[in-house]
Amino acid sequence: MSGLPAEADPSATAPIGLLSAVRRDAVGVGIATGAYGLSFGALAVTSGFSPLQAQVLSLALFSGASQFAAVGIVAAGGGAAAAIGTALLLGTRNGLYGLTLSGLLPLRRWSRLAAAQLTIDESTAMAVSRDEPGQRTLIGPAFWWTGASVFVFWNLATLIGAMAASQFDDPRVLGLDAAVPAAFLALLWPRLRDRTTRSVAAAAGVVALILTPVLSPGLPVLFSALIAVAVGLWPHHRGAAPSGPANGAS
Repeated sequence: MSGLPAEADPSATAPIGLLSAVRRDAVGVGIATGAYGLSFGALAVTSGFSPLQAQVLSLALFSGASQFAAVGIVAAGGGAAAAIGTALLLGTRNGLYGLTLSGLLPLRRWSRLAAAQLTIDESTAMAVSRDEPGQRTLIGPAFWWTGASVFVFWNLATLIGAMAASQFDDPRVLGLDAAVPAAFLALLWPRLRDRTTRSVAAAAGVVALILTPVLSPGLPVLFSALIAVAVGLWPHHRGAAPSGPANGAS
């Protein structure tokens, strides 16, 4: 893919066959992930955003969970502060990904901005999975190709979904109001691997249900997230040894 930073093309050191496999995997991930952009574009228009506003969100924010959250809160009648706060909270994981990748991707100063924009779940997972003997020369290509592939397909799908939904006089007839909870369930389910995460999810859900009738849309989500923060800061939890082998990023 032309235009990638020099760090993304170590073809002189990486075996050609492995490099080609990484590129194929990256494009496959981009197509699969980008398909969700169709739902986002259509949902954004259904929620009152213009196709241009939906596209700007995908280009600038480029974080599926944060985008769905912001649009969902606005659609439910929440204010800009709640939408922005929730989107930022969900996006903090990307900062943690950046800390992990900083030791794997030695970048020149000028390319760090591009890397920051492409630091998402998929690009991080593809890069980290190559951090083992015999594959470390593939870390850069895996990150750049996956990030760029998802970026292109996600934005293309957003445009198609937004333009398609805008052709309806009343886009709400599409019934896309269920897309946001469905998307979050899809993101959450694979992470419920042990008793702790299941308990945190259940407690957060109870808090959100209790606060929904009394707070403005978006705020119950922010307060329920404090459950996870409290568990993460709990001394015993922080000091506990892992019960099994670590799972890869997702």
